[in-house]
Amino acid sequence: MDVTRRIGVIEDPRFQDHIEPTHHPEAAARLVAVGKALEAWRQDHPGSLTSLTPSEASDDDILLIHTEDHLRTVKAAAARGHGHLDADTFISPASYDVARLAAGSCVDLAMRIASGELDTGFAALRPPGHHAESRAAMGFCLFNSVAVAARALQQHAGIEKILIFDWDVHHGNGSQHSFESDPSILYMSTHQFPFYPGTGAAGESGLGMGLGSTFNVPMPQGCGDFEYLGVMQHLIAPVALEFDPDFILVSCGFDAHEADPLGSMNITANGFHAMTQIMQEVAESACGGRIAYVLEGGYSAQGLIEGTTSVLAALSEPQPESRLGSPLAIDAGSNLAAVVDAVRAVHSQNYTCIKSR
Repeated sequence: MDVTRRIGVIEDPRFQDHIEPTHHPEAAARLVAVGKALEAWRQDHPGSLTSLTPSEASDDDILLIHTEDHLRTVKAAAARGHGHLDADTFISPASYDVARLAAGSCVDLAMRIASGELDTGFAALRPPGHHAESRAAMGFCLFNSVAVAARALQQHAGIEKILIFDWDVHHGNGSQHSFESDPSILYMSTHQFPFYPGTGAAGESGLGMGLGSTFNVPMPQGCGDFEYLGVMQHLIAPVALEFDPDFILVSCGFDAHEADPLGSMNITANGFHAMTQIMQEVAESACGGRIAYVLEGGYSAQGLIEGTTSVLAALSEPQPESRLGSPLAIDAGSNLAAVVDAVRAVHSQNYTCIKSR
């Protein structure tokens, strides 16, 4: 492992120009909390982060995922001023430009890591993206930034196989649907289920040539560090290593934090730290450490601060603790056992590493 990793960070005051309605949870204050965590980290670890100034994604890159009609719809809605594209998803005059900036941030960070300029990084952006479908905004999301970055990596950087791991408390329906027929991109998700948006059952495992390229791990409410660590050790990491990606994108939502007002999960700062350690271990083994973390949800200031700090701490460790050598025991009848068994029943024919025992 490198003694010192080159960690890129994207934050930009323009992300706060996406102005939310009163009391909406996807608020500019979310990035104020993340900014506090980043500033505290810089004070305690001077010179450890490389700040990047993002640019808007091009039409060509956005159209790798979204339709021209969707692009026009979002632009026209922003031009009309404050309003909604659905019951949850608001828009303001600057939202079209800010959403393009969010997608461009993700593309820029990924490309810098792919080129070797950076080892890893974190993009603190909004609006989030993983619910955005090719033809529709939903779930606070306008453009699917991680999906756009994945296709841009394939189009512009010669990256062939990409793993998207989504640990947001909500299932990323838009990301799944973007790639469920494509065996070159593996979409993996841990999420509260049943919950918004209603997708993400274990049986949703890909279509046609992409069978097995969707790997959903639906989890009951109330799961915390133990269940998430167990799922990652027994399912996520082994399958990711068997897939053997060339690049990893993490849809890094912090709304599974124990203090989040929208989710009903119980991950602590220690849990996010361990999850990041596992993803770093997978990335080092599979793709030379090429991994980018992109903010999705997270609606508690405490959760955003603790989650961001935990990710940065794990990214900065020169010799992180191995979390894969001694997996947690799975007790019969536990929530962990039920989740692992359900996923194995679907995917044991797709991945030899998790064949049912």
